[in-house]
Amino acid sequence: MREECMTTKDKYRNELLYKMPKELDHHCAKALIMSIDNLIEKRKVKTLVLDFSETCFMDSSGIGVIIGRSRKMKFMDGELMVCGISPRIERIFEASGLYKLVKVRED
Repeated sequence: MREECMTTKDKYRNELLYKMPKELDHHCAKALIMSIDNLIEKRKVKTLVLDFSETCFMDSSGIGVIIGRSRKMKFMDGELMVCGISPRIERIFEASGLYKLVKVRED
């Protein structure tokens, strides 16, 4: 996995902050899914926060990544949040209905 996809975890809240790649497309989607899912299961994460602060492009594969992680977190009685959404990525979230699946973290 590329350096920008490294993670941090808050031990006290079972939270995982995952920095999303600059381009979230079909080239990295499968590896991203495997990496996130492995960390969620291994660390028993209850809150997954996807950080889009460096993401400037996302296609339908990226939308699929988010929908799948939302389902996985619900299955594990957890929640999915996003932060660092740029105006460009925000338009994709609004048009695709992703805001119905995720909460936005402002901090």
